[in-house]
Amino acid sequence: MKLYDSAELAIRNLRESFLRNSLTTVGISVGVASLVAMLSLGIGLQQLAARRLQKSGLFDTVVVTSRRDLRGFNRDQERNGPSPAESPALDETERQKMEQLPNVLEAYPDIRLITELRYEGKQHLTMVAGLPSSARTNDAFDGMQGSFFSSEMVPEVILQKSFAEELLDRTPKAGSDDVKVADLAPPLLGKELSMRYAERTAGESTDAGSSGGSYSVVSRELKLTIVGICDLDPDSMRGQARARVFLPLKFAESLHMMQASSSRDISDTATGAPTYSDVSVRVKSPKYVQQVEDAIKKMGFNTFSIIDATKSLRQFFAVLDLFLGIFGSLALAVASIGIVNTLVMAILERRREIGIMKALGASDSDVKGLFFAEAGAMGVFGGMLGVALGWIIGHVINFGTNIYLKRQQFPPENIWSVPWWLVAGAIAFAVVVSLLSGLYPASRAARLDPVQALRYE
Repeated sequence: MKLYDSAELAIRNLRESFLRNSLTTVGISVGVASLVAMLSLGIGLQQLAARRLQKSGLFDTVVVTSRRDLRGFNRDQERNGPSPAESPALDETERQKMEQLPNVLEAYPDIRLITELRYEGKQHLTMVAGLPSSARTNDAFDGMQGSFFSSEMVPEVILQKSFAEELLDRTPKAGSDDVKVADLAPPLLGKELSMRYAERTAGESTDAGSSGGSYSVVSRELKLTIVGICDLDPDSMRGQARARVFLPLKFAESLHMMQASSSRDISDTATGAPTYSDVSVRVKSPKYVQQVEDAIKKMGFNTFSIIDATKSLRQFFAVLDLFLGIFGSLALAVASIGIVNTLVMAILERRREIGIMKALGASDSDVKGLFFAEAGAMGVFGGMLGVALGWIIGHVINFGTNIYLKRQQFPPENIWSVPWWLVAGAIAFAVVVSLLSGLYPASRAARLDPVQALRYE
């Protein structure tokens, strides 16, 4: 029997028991829909985590530290690299070398210090940090009130929300509602802060134990204009001390401020290049992170990237997708029982028809092919309907989640995703399950004795 004839006969047989076959097909579609909905949720959550990490500026960033600081991020790097005494200093010269590495966009130092700021005559002690211009795309500034720095060399500052609350004396009490950034901005934007800091200048040092050249420390005071207020510290996820006031990075570098690490080795080296506690290296794409890390390690430095830390996260999502797929497949397994029941009932109803087919010369494989075609047809239609139903369920879940996020004053997110391979895989899986379910009924129909089948009433 030709394939076309088998398919035509199978569709005709399915039409004759339309209600029963339709219910079986709906059962398959429900199983496929649960599988698609659960897997699409797992994929969506994984993509959401990846988007947030990438937008935070961490996914494509390598943090570099000197072995001289004895601050290795893991024991493996301490064992495999050079000893602290033999490793180079993390200075401006080395930073420029890193910036010239292939696939590197920029390499900028971490400049932060605890200093005194005055606002309307009141003294405030907090941590100040420098921000590169590339930080304006960081998700920490999504809900910022005001604007980012107008240029890289302007005396402007962005305040973190908690420091803005401190300046206005609006720190929320325990149990009270949180103060919104939008309420803090009007009285602060455009106002001036006075910052006192210690400037490091070349000169005679009174410290006989200082190394790498002499210097002197001069007290300075600087007027800064408040241009923005943000809710988060963009560097808080990297492990650095939390800053609450931000300056343009190049402007902060030009001030030659005495940092917390200056007492150790922030002074100019023999080459006259300043040293840093750590340097952040941004690469063109996350796929180049490992390559850049390896190159920097060969230079004698310790490295850390969020990709190293997300290995366990990727493992978690792999296990989550596995369990979601298993639970989603349970409904499809139940639907396969319905296919077996439908086809077994079809054998009893069409016993005489099968006998006539075999009497006319149909082989056992022809009979098996007919039942396989019917099972496959139910699998195809059920798979397509299930994918559509799963797509609708995903949209409903996403819509309801965004309503909840909006009520909680969070931005909307897409927590659901159906890639093309999931659509194709779900339909193919439904067809395979349907064909496997048709094995027993097809074999039973093929074993019928045509003489006994013709006598059946």
